[in-house]
Amino acid sequence: MRQRITSLREAITSLTGRVVTFWRNTAAAIGERWRSSLQFKVTVSTLALSTAVVFVLVMLLQYQIAERLLDTKRRAAIAQTRAVLATAESELEGIDANPETLRERLEQASRKITSSSPAAHELEGSSAGAFEPVIASGDRSYQGGGRPATPDESIFVGSYGNVPTALRDFVEQGREAEQIHTVDGTTYLIIGAPITTNARPLQLYLLFPLSTEQNTVSTVQNTLIAGAAVLLLLLAGIANLVTRQVVLPVRRAANAAVRFAEGDLDKRLAVVGSDDLSKLARSYNEMAESIQTQIRQLEEFGQLQRRFTSDVSHELRTPLTTVRMAADVLHASREQFPPGLARSAELLADELDRFEALLGDLLEISRLDAGVEELTAEVVDVRAIVERVREQVKVLAGSAGSEVELDLPADEAVAEIDARRVERILRNLVANAVDHGEGQPVRVTLGVNDDAVAITVRDYGVGLRQGEEDLVFNRFWRADPSRNRRTGGTGLGLAISQEDARLHGGELEAWGAYGYGACFRLTLPREQGVELTDLTVSPIGLPPDPPELPSEDGQPSDDAVTRAHADAEDAHTAAAEWHEEGLRGAGTDGTDGADGTDGADGTDGADDSEAPEAERARGDREEVNR
Repeated sequence: MRQRITSLREAITSLTGRVVTFWRNTAAAIGERWRSSLQFKVTVSTLALSTAVVFVLVMLLQYQIAERLLDTKRRAAIAQTRAVLATAESELEGIDANPETLRERLEQASRKITSSSPAAHELEGSSAGAFEPVIASGDRSYQGGGRPATPDESIFVGSYGNVPTALRDFVEQGREAEQIHTVDGTTYLIIGAPITTNARPLQLYLLFPLSTEQNTVSTVQNTLIAGAAVLLLLLAGIANLVTRQVVLPVRRAANAAVRFAEGDLDKRLAVVGSDDLSKLARSYNEMAESIQTQIRQLEEFGQLQRRFTSDVSHELRTPLTTVRMAADVLHASREQFPPGLARSAELLADELDRFEALLGDLLEISRLDAGVEELTAEVVDVRAIVERVREQVKVLAGSAGSEVELDLPADEAVAEIDARRVERILRNLVANAVDHGEGQPVRVTLGVNDDAVAITVRDYGVGLRQGEEDLVFNRFWRADPSRNRRTGGTGLGLAISQEDARLHGGELEAWGAYGYGACFRLTLPREQGVELTDLTVSPIGLPPDPPELPSEDGQPSDDAVTRAHADAEDAHTAAAEWHEEGLRGAGTDGTDGADGTDGADGTDGADDSEAPEAERARGDREEVNR
């Protein structure tokens, strides 16, 4: 028995769960349909409002019809009762019999009433329908007061028990009354009136069944419900059809816009007629034509720009090679020159190196813009790349007074990448960090998880102002043009680095706060063909060691500003000392001038050499003031 109860409970639970799941899925499907379909929304709204209106109309019509039928029945019943009352009074006139003969006289009067007498078939009362007469004898005073009833009150003819007590009290007090009363499922309209032609009080009650009226009301109700259902279906179909005529052109316009956004610039809408929808289609076509023209113009301009950049870069190769050869000869023979000319040969060689780097970057960025670059991906340990980059920038970091610190995992950080491009990205990031680190350490952190590998380059220099995190990747953009750079960059390093990161399917991000340094994070997928998504979690935060910013408005604290000012002053002092040493070495023999008259006093050569330094010092002071 217990097993049966348990099985029954499990079956009920399973059935309840299936029912709940079904209704939940149905509600979810309806909700999704409501949110995604304008046609469904308009049709359902129209059907709901129409249902409310039709329901109110049906209830109002049913009430009016029932009231009209009942009112007609009541007037006919009252007329019938008055006619029957006249017959009863004539039959019972002068009755003063004893109780033994009273019942016989009442029965005789009842038979007379129900027989086909002319009074019972008057035209005025013929619509009242069939009725059941009840005649009762009561011995109460007409004022209804006080004296106990006698046994004669139980003398009656007909279904006296169907007459409610409240109606009896009214009629026994000598007043006409009516009441609707239900007995054993049958509803009656009961009309009561006193018979006043005798000394003995008599009451006449006519019970009119309302079955015909109820059947009529039920038929009308069913007809109204059926008509309302058909009307609602018609309204739903009409609303769906009308909405479809509006929604279909809108859907076609939406599909055309989607295809246009996907690159099908020749997609247009058909214009039929001159209504509002045709105006919408015509306006869309004009807009698409204008956008297509502008896009093609921009594409042509971009192609010309890339071709110009590539052609200029290639054309400059030949004269640059010639100039390079001449510069190398001069640089090799610089020890034979006077100090001023030797210094010029060194500057010429340095600037030619920077010019060659700029041409290389221009060619690289033009190939990236043209989309002809391809990855040479292989599975490598990223730790080795980070260590090679540190060795490459060791001399630069030493001259700047910065130390490159590495935070590498103990296990291998294997990823499928193009080692040359990743190394170039890290070299640019570390060189920029050293250049802007103001002599502070530069920390390189490597992290890896199941999906991605990330490298952050963190410096603790002046940092970036608000909004400059996105500007740093613009071509030829510098945070402060007056700033003295140690690396002599071309202004394309970060732009090329970002394109290399995108070529891997990864991303390069920047963070900075004025007075707290800056941080760049390179995140790459561990396998090629897998791009980073919003759900991909980087192994390292940005930055990995977020500082505590004391101010809510984004402004640095006083300590941070003081530290940044001190670092800038130290860098300015070191740069001034370096230039003073160079000027002293360049002006020892007084032959630095163009006419050979600039002697040891440095009246000309020193002044000309110090002018750029003065400008740089002024820029450093302005940066400190900011």
